[in-house]
Amino acid sequence: MNFFHIFIELLIGFIALLLLTKILGKTEITQITTFDFVSVLVLGELVGNALYDDKIGIPEILSAVGIWGFLIYLTEFFTQKFRASRAILEGKPSIIIDKGKIDYNEIKKNHLDLNQLQHLLRAKDIFSFSECYYAILETDGTISAMKKQMFSTPTKQDLNLPLQNTSLPISVIMDGEIIQENLSLIQYDEDTLSKELKRLGISSYKEILYAEWQENMPLYIQKY
Repeated sequence: MNFFHIFIELLIGFIALLLLTKILGKTEITQITTFDFVSVLVLGELVGNALYDDKIGIPEILSAVGIWGFLIYLTEFFTQKFRASRAILEGKPSIIIDKGKIDYNEIKKNHLDLNQLQHLLRAKDIFSFSECYYAILETDGTISAMKKQMFSTPTKQDLNLPLQNTSLPISVIMDGEIIQENLSLIQYDEDTLSKELKRLGISSYKEILYAEWQENMPLYIQKY
């Protein structure tokens, strides 16, 4: 098999996988379950193995990707339309700490040991089982946890502090380049931004590594 043929098959496989991920959506990565993980591995293997098999060409690669992609799409369709199928195809969350007590049966059922549970809790800023009131093992293997009230961080409401609206920080300059699409979000243009920079003693946006805008806040700027 010559390198040109490998290049063509690899290019076609890459495009097919790219299109497939666009069609299937972002849940393959952002909310990946055990089944999703296996399906992605199989999909990659289908393309990878086909590259070095002389008897398999582009039509076979596209067919394999298309059929496997259709099966994944069909699975996602069923889980969206039929709630009863979600427990079978996606699994369901498990309460592994209930009102401060570790549920040993749920831990065994999910093949989780106490060291792994400690690791997951530490990622949620909980360093002792005694601090945790509820812990839920999600279908993607992450954990959602609620601290006991005595260990929870007080809110502004608890402290009777005045509440203020928050706004989303928006990047306006990155790597010395203006992010044009973000300027319209904050009703800025290049002239307005340049005037603001000059007011801050900066002659050119090319001097800036990163700049961020937030409502009712001065521009956050970091130079090179």
